[in-house]
Amino acid sequence: MNIEALIDKYISSTEKTLNTMQQTQDTIILDKKNIHEILSYAKAYLEDAKYYREQKKFETSLTSIAYCEGLIDALKIVGAIKIPSTP
Repeated sequence: MNIEALIDKYISSTEKTLNTMQQTQDTIILDKKNIHEILSYAKAYLEDAKYYREQKKFETSLTSIAYCEGLIDALKIVGAIKIPSTP
């Protein structure tokens, strides 16, 4: 799959999700188990990105690392993790 087709696929899928999703609660609680599970997904996406880079499947590698960063960003936004600033 070329990069344009991959982008179209992910945009379409994401638009469908955003248009059909429903917020479940006003307040949610993330306990350490939830945070650990989300971080395990992020780490798996990082490993996928490295694997696909080595396989020269750059589009898939880029998608994987973007998923990883998205999960990290979400945890940061809800205050579940802190990321030290770099000098």
